Amino acid sequence: MSDTQPSRRRFLKKSAAVAGLVASPPALALAAGSASAAAPAPAVVDNNSLESVLYGRRSRFVTTTREIEGRSHSTSPRTRPVPQRPSARTPLAELVGMITPTSLHFTTQHYYGIPDINPDEHTLMVEGMVDRPLVFTMDELRRLPFVSRICFLECVGNRPNPRATTVTGTHGRMGCSEWTGVPLSVLLQEAGLKNGAHWIIAEASDGGRHTKSVPLAKALDDVLVAYGQNGEPVRPDLGFPLRLVVPGFEGVYNVKWLRRIKVVDQPYLSFQEHSRFLTPNPKTQRDSYDFGPSSVITRPSGSQQLPEPGPYVITGLAWSGGGAVHRVEVSTDGGQTYQEAELAGPVLPKAHTRFYLPWRWNGEEAVLQSRCLDEKGQLQPTEAEYARYWNLTRGQLYGTIQSQLGHCNWLQPWKVGPDGKVTNGLAPTDVVVDVHG
Repeated sequence: MSDTQPSRRRFLKKSAAVAGLVASPPALALAAGSASAAAPAPAVVDNNSLESVLYGRRSRFVTTTREIEGRSHSTSPRTRPVPQRPSARTPLAELVGMITPTSLHFTTQHYYGIPDINPDEHTLMVEGMVDRPLVFTMDELRRLPFVSRICFLECVGNRPNPRATTVTGTHGRMGCSEWTGVPLSVLLQEAGLKNGAHWIIAEASDGGRHTKSVPLAKALDDVLVAYGQNGEPVRPDLGFPLRLVVPGFEGVYNVKWLRRIKVVDQPYLSFQEHSRFLTPNPKTQRDSYDFGPSSVITRPSGSQQLPEPGPYVITGLAWSGGGAVHRVEVSTDGGQTYQEAELAGPVLPKAHTRFYLPWRWNGEEAVLQSRCLDEKGQLQPTEAEYARYWNLTRGQLYGTIQSQLGHCNWLQPWKVGPDGKVTNGLAPTDVVVDVHG
C-alpha cells in the first residue's frame, strides 16, 4: 500500500489547489481574518429545554432517518390475520465511520410486533442437556463478568438488487454496533454441559416465540447475551431487555427479547428453521452459517448527484462473517482494473470496516464497484461467479430460489452518467424477490 501514498498526497495537494483557484476575493478576505467581513454569529438554540438537558437532541439541520419498509402480509381464512411488520432500513449513504447509531440501526420484525417487557420481571432460563438448570434475573446477569464486542448484524435478505435505486434499498438491512453483555459460554459453563450436547435453541419472548438453532461450538465461541448496545440499554425494537448476538451469523440467529436457552443434541425444525431461510433440515444446509466477504460503495451511490467533474472520495463499507477484512479494492471502470483502497481503522473481525479511495471524475461515464478480501483469503464474487458457483441462470439468481441461497454477496456496481447522476449498475431483470431475514 505504501507505493500509493505519494500519488494520494499529490491528489490531495491538487484538490487543495483547485479549491484555492475557485475561491472568490471576498472569500479570500474572510480566510485572511478580515474583521469587517466577519460572518454574523449563529442564533443560539434553546439549550435549556427538558429534551436537550435530559437526553440530548441533534441539530435541526440533521434530518436523517431510517427508511420504513411498510408492508402488510396477505391473510388466509385458515390462519389468524398477520399484522404489518414495522421494519426499517439503515440509511447507509448518510453514515460516516463504522458504527451505526442505534436510532438508525435497521430493524426487522417477524409477524408479532414488539413486546413491552418490564426488565424487573424478565428472566432468562438455561435448561435442557445441562447439569444444573438455571434461571437468571436481569439484575443477576448484570452481576456477571461482561464484555463488549463491535460486530455487524445483517439480515439474510440484504443483497444487490437490480430494481433498487439506492444503497439503502440494496444493503440497508445491516448495521454495526458495540454490543455489551455476558458471554453465553459463561452461562453454559455455570449450568454444566452433558455429553452429547451439540446445539442450543434460543427462544424469544414475542408472540410467535421466535426460535433458532445455533451450533454449540459457536455458542461457546463468541456469542453474547447482550443487554447493551452502543453504550445504552438495547432498545425495544432491537430486543430490549435482552438479546442474543451471534457475530458473523445471519441476522435471524440473533434472537431478540431472549427468554430461554435450551441445550440439545440436534437442531429444532421450528418455523424459522425451515420456512424461508433454510432447507428443511438445518444439519444438511451447509457447513457454515457465516456471511462471506462483502462490500458496497455508499458514496457515490444510487440516486446521488455529482455536481461537476473534479476530485471526490469514493467510500463504503466492507465486512465478513469469516473474520477481519484484509483488503478492499475499488474499480471505476466496471471491473476492468482495480485500485487498493485505504482502510479507515480500526479493522476488527466480523465488524464493518470503512474504506475510501480518492478519485477524480473526468465528466465521462464511470462504473464504480468494490470487492472485499477477508483474512481467510475469501474474495467477494461477481454476479456471474456467484451464479456459476450455484449452477444457476441469472433469472434463477434473482428468483424465489434466492431465499434458500443464504447470503448473496456479489458485487453491487453504481453507474455515474455524464450528467453526474448515479444509478444502479446491475443490468435490469424482471425477476426480483425482496427477502426478509
